[in-house]
Amino acid sequence: MKNIVIGQYAPGKGFFYRLDPRTKIITVVFLMVAVFLLESILQVSIALFVTLFLMIIGKISIGRVAKGLRPLFVLLLFTFSFQIFLNREGALLLSQPMNIGLYSLLGVLVLTVLWRLLARFKKFKGLLFLFWLAGVYALFAYLPAIGPIFKVFDFEIYESGVVTSIFVVVRLLIVISLSTVLTLTTKPTDLTQGLESLLRPLKRLGVNSDDFALIISISLRYIPTILDEANKIMLAQASRGADFNEGKLVEKVKQIVSLLIPMFIIAFKRSEDLADAMESRNFVPGKPRTRIHELSFGMTDLVTAIFTVLVFAGAIVLRVLP
Repeated sequence: MKNIVIGQYAPGKGFFYRLDPRTKIITVVFLMVAVFLLESILQVSIALFVTLFLMIIGKISIGRVAKGLRPLFVLLLFTFSFQIFLNREGALLLSQPMNIGLYSLLGVLVLTVLWRLLARFKKFKGLLFLFWLAGVYALFAYLPAIGPIFKVFDFEIYESGVVTSIFVVVRLLIVISLSTVLTLTTKPTDLTQGLESLLRPLKRLGVNSDDFALIISISLRYIPTILDEANKIMLAQASRGADFNEGKLVEKVKQIVSLLIPMFIIAFKRSEDLADAMESRNFVPGKPRTRIHELSFGMTDLVTAIFTVLVFAGAIVLRVLP
């Protein structure tokens, strides 16, 4: 929970900070669509390089963005494994007989116990998990067929599975990085104002764009706030002897319930405080409001718009051309 970056604003003086929030929102949306139009690993690799280059010239810490990706490690690993195991198209790259026997299962049990004992070193938690996976594969693949064998099957990896898994993971990294850059470089008030301005034409269709933009802005802003509160509750309960990483399933469920109840109370209290603050400032939903800082486009926004159009057009061309 400490590594959540999406929704947090980090002050800075880079290129992206000088952009109008409307320009940033439109740019991020079009770049995301352009990424989904790409069809090869080479293309998404170039797109990833361009994303990193933009973060460097925009003086955005790549380490900070990477830190925000750590909570999504399980999702990326699941996506990668899903494609590797289930995609059976293309040339066969690896075919390894796997023997599930008594001794291999005992070895997996020992590895699992060691993994859980070393899991207290949370800094290396992801690396330990990868070592556990590699150990399980080695036991099933290379341990001699000693003792009773319960099942024998072939572990196969195909070319299309590897290509597709890398392609999907890199594309997800680009999309998440772009959304993280948007929230890192845009104040919540500016983000709300930009969304209101962009959604204003929807009023002709009967959609209250101001309320819709406010809901999105508050949701994004309160993601890190609620997670920070959850982390404080977990630390407070840990100081009283609670351990969310150990114990049986029933004990873990009880610990999660003990975490959810104060979380709901804090969320309702935060919402009441926010409502009182908005009322004290004479906020009336749907009524026009004045702004201290009015949005305005500049030369930097024009250059960014031209760059976005060129990238989006290039993605369309690459998609259309054989």
